[in-house]
Amino acid sequence: MGKLERRKDAAQEVVESTAIRVGRIATIITTAVADVARELGDAVSDAIELRQAAKAAAADEARTERRSARPGEESAPGAGPAPGEEPGPGTRP
Repeated sequence: MGKLERRKDAAQEVVESTAIRVGRIATIITTAVADVARELGDAVSDAIELRQAAKAAAADEARTERRSARPGEESAPGAGPAPGEEPGPGTRP
């Protein structure tokens, strides 16, 4: 085997080894980017759910305050709560 062929073989080995390592690094980076995107998506979903829960709690609190703001008012006999509302003080089921 001549000097030229040995250099060619060494260069080929270096290029192949480098390509394999670059490919592995690219796989690591690709996986990391996908994991980060997934986590960000989950965080946004959690934030949306919390916002919706806060709105529902505020609406529930407003309904409760409206009911307690009219202490002297009684429901008509046999009348139940408005649709979507639960019975509260002063209402008959």
